[in-house]
Amino acid sequence: MERNIHLTIILPVLLLSCIEKTPHAIISNAVVPEIPPRPASVALVPLPAGYKRINYPEGSFATWLRKISIKKDTTVYLYNGQPKKNQRAQYAVLNIPVGNKDLQQCADAVMRLRAMYLYSQKKYMEISFADNNGKRYTYPAGADSIRFEHYLEEVFSNCGTASLEKQLHPVADFGALQPGDVLIKGGYPGHCVIVMDMAVNKSGQVIYLLAQSYMPAQDIHLLKNPVDENLSPWYEVKTDNSFIYTPEWTFEPRQLRRW
Repeated sequence: MERNIHLTIILPVLLLSCIEKTPHAIISNAVVPEIPPRPASVALVPLPAGYKRINYPEGSFATWLRKISIKKDTTVYLYNGQPKKNQRAQYAVLNIPVGNKDLQQCADAVMRLRAMYLYSQKKYMEISFADNNGKRYTYPAGADSIRFEHYLEEVFSNCGTASLEKQLHPVADFGALQPGDVLIKGGYPGHCVIVMDMAVNKSGQVIYLLAQSYMPAQDIHLLKNPVDENLSPWYEVKTDNSFIYTPEWTFEPRQLRRW
């Protein structure tokens, strides 16, 4: 009888011991996939094998765009702090302010980047944008960050894709694409994206990155390539007059513009 009592006590203890150890054994042997960290800047976005970034002069718009930092968080937020409904379009989010008003949409984001570059170079009088009636909004000279943000709000309130398309210069040859160039369809609604960086391989094939904001006003983000997941987020420069498919808009090569 005494022996049976000992067995009754020992068996549950052994069973509990097995139950407790099993999950730990599974966890310790499990292979957890590594999530690659986001690059710290546009210049560090990984390239496909065999490609090298194209060199541009120091102080150029191309070099400035390449130096823009990237947020660790890949979520695109709206101006009101809410996450954008479509979180499948972006590869990464640029560390650029969006403001707290529904103003910095697609064309506004492009104008902000251009204005920020000129501001950084102290080319204040070149910071100028026109509305659809041709009225010019030129930044008052001087380094004043608060005045600069107020100025941009005025620009965003009065200018858009229709006016920006008129202000920019057409580029007939898509093969001559450069960082800072804009793919734009002016209208109501319209849309535009900006070329952020470019690279080339030994055979001369060129690839590029695109960034956008959208409606409502939201974080500026690098776009994925919805057509070629293996190349994404890079896009291939094609000269066969084929469409450029981005996650939320389709462009034609003839819609390429330059500052």
